[in-house]
Amino acid sequence: MKKASDQAYRILREKILSGELPPGHQLKEEELADLCRVSRTPVREAIRQLETELFVRRSDSQRSYVAEWTEADVAEVFVLRGMLESHAARLAAGRINADTIAELKQVNEEMRAVVTAEILDDEAFLALNERFHSLILHASASERLAGLLGRLVLQPVVHLTALAYEREQVNRSLSEHLEITEALERGDTEWAEALMTAHIRRAYNARRKHAA
Repeated sequence: MKKASDQAYRILREKILSGELPPGHQLKEEELADLCRVSRTPVREAIRQLETELFVRRSDSQRSYVAEWTEADVAEVFVLRGMLESHAARLAAGRINADTIAELKQVNEEMRAVVTAEILDDEAFLALNERFHSLILHASASERLAGLLGRLVLQPVVHLTALAYEREQVNRSLSEHLEITEALERGDTEWAEALMTAHIRRAYNARRKHAA
C-alpha cells in the first residue's frame, strides 16, 4: 500500500506542479485512481499528504481541490522563505566545510552549462537550483530550519516561479549563486545572509513581473 500511495503522490504532485491539474481543480478519487493506475485508498493517502504540504485544500463540504494562490499568499511565502533561507545562509557560513563548498562550486558550473546552452533546459535549471539551496540548508545544520523550509520550497508557486524565468533572470540567478558561494567560502555570515535575502527577494519580483 505504501508503494502505491507513494506512486500516486509523485504523479499527482508532478501534475499539480506542471499545471495539468490547475488551481481550483476538484480532485475526485475515482478519476485520480485511473490516472495513477492504483486503487482509491492510495489516492486518498496521497491527497492527505498533499494537503499537509499545502498543494491541496479541503472545502467545508470535505471536497478536495488543487490549492489556489492569491497574491497575498505568494507574498507571504516569499517573505517567510527570505527570512528562513537568509538565516540558513548565515548559519551555513559559520559551519560549512570544504567538501560542501566544492559541491556548491560543482553545481554552479553545471548551472553555467545549462544557462549558456542554446536552448534553456528549465527542468535542469530547477533541479540544480534546488540542489544549491539544499546544500546550504544542510550546511546550516539546523533540523528546525530544514523542517520549516522543506514545506515552503516545495510549494507550487516557488516551482512555477523558477520555471517562468527568462534568460536574463537565470543568468542573474547564477551570478547570485556564485556570490553566495564566495561569501560562504569566506565564512562571512553577514554577507551570506544579505546576499540570500536579496536573492529570494529578486525571485519574488521576477515572479510579479511575469504575472503582470
